[in-house]
Formats: sequence, C-alpha cells, structure tokens
Amino acid sequence: MLHIAPRLNRIKPSPSSMAGQRARELRAAGRDILGLTAGEPDFETPEHIKEAAIRAMAAGQTRYTDVGGTPALKEAISGKFLTENGLAYAPGEIIVGTGAKQVIFNALMCTVAAGDEVIVPAPYWVSYPDIALLAGGVPVFVDCPATSGFKLHPADLERAISPRTRWLMLNSPNNPSGATYTRAELQALAEVLRRHPHVWVLTDDIYEHLIYGDTEFATMAEAAPDLKDRTLTVNGVSKAYAMTGWRIGYGAGPSALIKAMVKLQSQSTSGPNSIAQAAAIAALTGPQDTIATNRREYQKRRDTVVAALNAIDGIRCDVPDGAFYIFASCSALFGLRNRKGTVIENSDDWVMHLLDSQDLAALQGSAYGVPTHFRLSFAASTEQLLEGCRRIARAREELSGQAFDQELQELQ
Repeated sequence: MLHIAPRLNRIKPSPSSMAGQRARELRAAGRDILGLTAGEPDFETPEHIKEAAIRAMAAGQTRYTDVGGTPALKEAISGKFLTENGLAYAPGEIIVGTGAKQVIFNALMCTVAAGDEVIVPAPYWVSYPDIALLAGGVPVFVDCPATSGFKLHPADLERAISPRTRWLMLNSPNNPSGATYTRAELQALAEVLRRHPHVWVLTDDIYEHLIYGDTEFATMAEAAPDLKDRTLTVNGVSKAYAMTGWRIGYGAGPSALIKAMVKLQSQSTSGPNSIAQAAAIAALTGPQDTIATNRREYQKRRDTVVAALNAIDGIRCDVPDGAFYIFASCSALFGLRNRKGTVIENSDDWVMHLLDSQDLAALQGSAYGVPTHFRLSFAASTEQLLEGCRRIARAREELSGQAFDQELQELQ
C-alpha cells in the first residue's frame, strides 16, 4: 500500500490549474466551454525571442547550465533591475528558476521552519498559503477588502506581526484583484517593517509591466532602500513577454538567501532549461515594443469587460490598475436559487452555476481568500470576452426571482 507523506495533506491542488483541467475535460466530452480562467497572455511570444532559442539550439546550447542560471542571463537580469528599478544586484544575489513559482517555493522552503508565520494579504495568489504550509509554516491571512482597494494597510500589518513572523508576501499588481501599490503606500508599510527587523519581505512583481493609466510601478526594495537587505524581489518573463510555457522566473536578494536557494534547487530541478534561458536573455535585452502594444490591447479589453459586467444586475467590479484579471463581486446574488433549486451561497456556487448553465469557466474568489468575488481573465480575445459577459448575464437571468418564487410554491 502506497504511503503518502502527511505533508501533502496540508495543501490542496492549485485551483487555477484544476479549473483549466476541468474545462479541457468538458471540451473533450463535447461541451462548448468558454474558459476565462487562464493566467497567461493569449499573445504569441515575440519572434526575436523565438529566434534566439533557435540560435541557441543551433549553437549547441543544450547542456546543463549553472544551477542558479547562466552568467549571461544573470547579467541581463542585473541590467533589467538597474535600468528599470534602480536596483543594483551582483550575480551572487540573483537566482533563475523554472518559473517565478519555483523561486518563491525555494525561498520559503529555505527559511520557514515549523510554526513560523507568513503574512498573506487577501486576496492572494492561490499558491502562497500552500507553499507556506508545505514548508511547515502557518499562513496568517489579513483581509484587504474592496473598500480598502484590496491593499494592505499599515495598521493591519502591525497587528498581524508576531515574534514568529518570517515573511510578508506582497504581490503588486495583484492576482486576482489588479490592485497596485504606490510608492507612498509601500513606504508606509516599510515604516511598520522597520520596527520589526525579523520580518522579511517577498515582493512578487510578475505583473510589473501590465499597469494601466497613470499608475506607476514601484517595488519595496526601491521604495525603501534600507529594507533591500531583507527583501527578495521576484519577477519573470512569463507575463510581460508571453512566455508562460518557457518557464523562466528569477529572484534577487541578499547573497546568503540566494546561496541557500541555489543549494535547494541543486537537489530539486537543478539548472533551468538552457534554451529557455537564452530566449529570456533576448526578452530582457531585445526590443521592448510588444510590451506597450499588448498593454494597450489589455487595457481596451479591461474597459470593455468592466463596463459589460457592471451593466449586469447583481455584479459589481472596480477597474483594476494592473494585471489582466477582473475580480468582480457576486455577493448580491447570494440567497437566490438556480433552476435546479440550488441556493447560491458563495462564489463557489456562482462559479459552478456559470459552468453548469452556460458552459463558462471562471474562478471562485474563495480560492483567493475572498468568497464574495469571482475572477475572470481578460487575456482572451474581445469576442470571447463579450461572449463570456453575455453568458454571465444569462446565468444571472436564470436566478431572477427564484429564491422567493420557489419558497412560495413550497408553502402552497
């Protein structure tokens, strides 16, 4: 009989991955599933990046690389941080991993012991709590409601910190809400952190280049330079350059932390894909025009979806500052029944109703710590997004009056 290690009981499968798998299964069964769950650009990887990969293969760059990334890629990453963020990092302060998720995993596994606490503002990316749990830690959730712009306030951070706190997780722009911290807001959080020198900061900046309007990007190590020696800045090429399948993420921080993370990586995946690393160099050092082009298209899609959803009775969403998600409230629908007689009590019920009645795949807000909301990705064509909004409207119409009409019938 196979014995599964108890540590696996602490975590659940990634909800976003499971949603994508479920949509594929239903399509295979003949259902016309419209999936708006994917956290990846629908654009192609730019040609000059693909060509760099081809050249790398032709040049025989198909062997193992240094565990923490090639010197050439580290140089490109260092240049990116200096040019775009005003941050200077030496090669020994940089690690390249198989996606940003591995970099985050490495960091928590290297630093979190049993019972240590990791502060996770909600809404949060689905993997933060589970990675902390797998490391033996305790995720400490701090609610950041829509009325607060889905952002962590300094007073709430102060209350959440204990002697066991090891990390504060910050994701800006945020998945799923799109909330983006200003430099002033980061500096206000830094004031709290200065009073607690045992707390480190992990900033997940993967959506850095997907910010709209007049909002400017800032990251903690730049906004509060005195905290740089206890900040891990995580980023990658997946979102900005439409390279999700290439699996290259990176992090920069104090050399002692990076050294430990490289040691762990040496006994897990070892060095990242050599060809993908060559492609990542081209992404970071080559033409950047596709970023602005894609961002303009995302902004048009965002505005289209926000307007369409806010026109649906019972659905409410604010305009996100960044990323490519709409995080909409469905709480006004709670208490209504669908045609099967099921009461919509939370976002899980609403998302299931969308899938069952309209063949629309979305993600429940409970996966992100906010059961009153649901997430849609606008990394899809405008036609698909408009069709998705039409399906949401039809799903809402099916709920109209159901809660009270059925109860009256039952009483009669």
